Amino acid sequence: MSLVMIIEDEEAIATLLCYNLEKEGYKVSVVNNGLNALNEVERQRPSVIILDWMLPEISGIEICKLIRSKPDIKTIPIIMLTAKTQEEDKIKGLTSGADDYVTKPFSIPELMARVKTNMRRAPLFEEKEKYLIFEDITIDLVEKKVKRGNTYIHLSPTEFRLLKMLVKDPGKVFSREVLLKSVWGENIFVESRTVDVHIRRLRSSLNKYGPDYIRTVRANGYAIDRNTNNNTPDEDEN
Repeated sequence: MSLVMIIEDEEAIATLLCYNLEKEGYKVSVVNNGLNALNEVERQRPSVIILDWMLPEISGIEICKLIRSKPDIKTIPIIMLTAKTQEEDKIKGLTSGADDYVTKPFSIPELMARVKTNMRRAPLFEEKEKYLIFEDITIDLVEKKVKRGNTYIHLSPTEFRLLKMLVKDPGKVFSREVLLKSVWGENIFVESRTVDVHIRRLRSSLNKYGPDYIRTVRANGYAIDRNTNNNTPDEDEN
């Protein structure tokens, strides 16, 4: 049974989430103290984390960053739950390492759909090989690791799935809509700008160790390509 961890200090919200998750068949763990959250994540190793942004003593943003800094738990999908609705707050949450972002008040069916998608029960592709290789980038499909040259690169689960999709079909331009449906799921309501944020993070991680192979095609989408001479900046950076 898959374990969902709720890190939330508001008892009413935690109880509501716990009830609905258990009804969906998940095992649920509730942590109401942000200071204990990291230890509990390391101890219980949940399949998905629902993390409240506004926690006392330590914010959900800081907890998210700490989780992403720990090699043994850094790949656990994180859904950020918050009352902050400004676009810059969403970008901050995603940039801190969250895979998804849900604002309060939220729809229970939508949140349940997001949890299911982040569980990634159905693989994006049927794997017939262990590795995908593009130039000096190697993706280990079994251990979910990415290496550029001789250096392993830390990517969030969402960034890993994005890179995997691009490398599966080099040169093909994927629209934001296609990337959203394939990486986030058919019934998940995520803004197309979310793709830009994750692509920017992916680029930043990859380009520390080599040239930029991710090509932006304005008004169309993204591709991974050896020829990036006609690359244009991400629209969210204009």
